[in-house]
Amino acid sequence: MKKLLLLYIFLFSIAGFAQKPASTPKPTVSKALLQTDASKPVREVFDRLVDGIKTADAEKVMSVYDKNDRILFFNNNGTVTMGWETMKSNREASYAKTKNVSLEVTGVRVELLSPTAAYITCKWKQTQEYEGKLESASGRMTLVLKKIGKDWKIVHLHSSPDSPQATRPVFPSERTPE
Repeated sequence: MKKLLLLYIFLFSIAGFAQKPASTPKPTVSKALLQTDASKPVREVFDRLVDGIKTADAEKVMSVYDKNDRILFFNNNGTVTMGWETMKSNREASYAKTKNVSLEVTGVRVELLSPTAAYITCKWKQTQEYEGKLESASGRMTLVLKKIGKDWKIVHLHSSPDSPQATRPVFPSERTPE
């Protein structure tokens, strides 16, 4: 009889744990709305960057990056640039020879990782005249942002082309079948 009583107590205690917990009341403001409002300053940094690229304005472009010598840029052409001053010099030299820039960004995704960290991803397609010759390229980009003081700043850029050069090494398993 004692064994049967213990079995019933055991089964009832398990059943109690298996029940669904009481649901918590839903907030009056949706989580999506909160994320959108919180991510707005991050998106504004991105929009300023895009506007600076479209107008070939090196000052505007560089204003969104953290001004430090450790900032790292993985460029679309496979090169790496390190340091804010180096990138600024590169942009100034390049933008002086660039005009009629058209930049289309799609699939922009802003993700807040914490109150002081975020990233942005997108696809981009750009055409421009460089030294009088028409150029075009497209690819994907990831920007890592950090809140420094009151401002969001880009601390890392990684851009990759949609169509890498055939000479660039790619794992056989990642190649598109011909």
